[in-house]
Amino acid sequence: MDLFESDQPKPTASALAEPLASRMRPRTLDEVVGQSHLIGPGRILRRAVEADRLTSVVFYGPPGTGKTSLAHVIAAVTQAAFLQLNATSSGVADLRKALADAKDRERRDRRRTILFVDEIHRFNKAQQDVLMPDVERGNPILIGATTENPFFSIVSALLSRSLVCELKPLAADEVQTLMKRALADKERGLGRILTRADDDALSHLAEACDGDARRALNALEVAVVTTPAGKEGVVHVTRAVVEESIQKKAVVYDTHGDAHYDTASAFIKSMRGSDPDATLYWMAKMLYAGEDPRFVARRMVICASEDVGNADPQALVLAVAALHASEFVGMPECRIPLAQAAVYIACAPKSNAAYMGINKAMGDVESGRTLAVPAHLQDAHYKSAAKLGRGVDYKYAHDYADHYVAQVYLQDPKTGETPVYYEPTDQGHEQVIKQRLERLRQLRKDSTPKEAPIKKPAVPSVR
Repeated sequence: MDLFESDQPKPTASALAEPLASRMRPRTLDEVVGQSHLIGPGRILRRAVEADRLTSVVFYGPPGTGKTSLAHVIAAVTQAAFLQLNATSSGVADLRKALADAKDRERRDRRRTILFVDEIHRFNKAQQDVLMPDVERGNPILIGATTENPFFSIVSALLSRSLVCELKPLAADEVQTLMKRALADKERGLGRILTRADDDALSHLAEACDGDARRALNALEVAVVTTPAGKEGVVHVTRAVVEESIQKKAVVYDTHGDAHYDTASAFIKSMRGSDPDATLYWMAKMLYAGEDPRFVARRMVICASEDVGNADPQALVLAVAALHASEFVGMPECRIPLAQAAVYIACAPKSNAAYMGINKAMGDVESGRTLAVPAHLQDAHYKSAAKLGRGVDYKYAHDYADHYVAQVYLQDPKTGETPVYYEPTDQGHEQVIKQRLERLRQLRKDSTPKEAPIKKPAVPSVR
């Protein structure tokens, strides 16, 4: 008899030694809490499972959302054999043996096999390719579980043959439902221990676990089994008890996974969107989870130029200073200059004109618009350069009024026009730059080539 059969034996001591989250795995689709977008009435995954038409599926989501539990439930509902591999410790030989076992079972018992591969993103391309022929034939039914975006980590050929299901973190009330079920269950849960759990204790635990049911259940078990019973033989689980059990809150964050890039994206977009409060929160989450502060600082340096630019040039100065400070000081103190710079960037006026300008110029170069350097701007420092026309008629800007003289620095020979890449905005300091540029560009249009310098350089220049 197995876990999924209705006539259950009494749990043994070894079974009860399993963590509570493992013991309380759901046995039917109706026992699954959460993920109603996948297994609710009429939803795609539920229909496929109940009709026994599931081929292969990839469960994608953060830890503790029920990926492994759903795989076990599917095996129970479809009455398929269940084989489990972990990609972190299994190789091609293990895969081939599992595939061979599935073929033998189908031939011998007319029974299909579910091959559950946990952490499937850990398999390299060659290992994933081994699965292809058998998955194509429908035996075994592959169920892959991953915490990383499968569209980045799983080969496209395998994805095209799989139903990709994203599991969401459980809501706080859903986590509380699971904990109350565990407290009442005398067979697999904690029901054999007389327990009174305060509502605020369960509420705190549900909030602190960030949608991770495994973490909540295991912390609850620690709270119950380590708390001495009172005079009446009842274990009283208070908020103080669960706070001790959960200890430091585990932030869902992986330095190479979706949470890493999603949080960094939220941090940058909050600075760009001029929200200092959101900026500080996403920075705090990254630093709390152990992110390298230099990574945070590098993102700020980029944002200071890309999104603030010349609307407030001081933003880049502060960002670079924060980068140096993070390298010199280190955590935890470097969080202070990082926060100072991030708040400054968030509150600064915004302009992406310089960023858009270089993109436009790069686009012209890449598309083949390569313009020759005008002769008067060419290098003239070597002997006989003048005979070749190099640097002839170049005008040294500092020899003229306002340190400016109109001359051609860039021109399209076909149209005679000067391409415009930098178009400053009216934001912050860039408004001053815009006014000056408009005046100089107009002077360039109106100027004549006969303008004379107001002074001569003391020494012939090789500019």
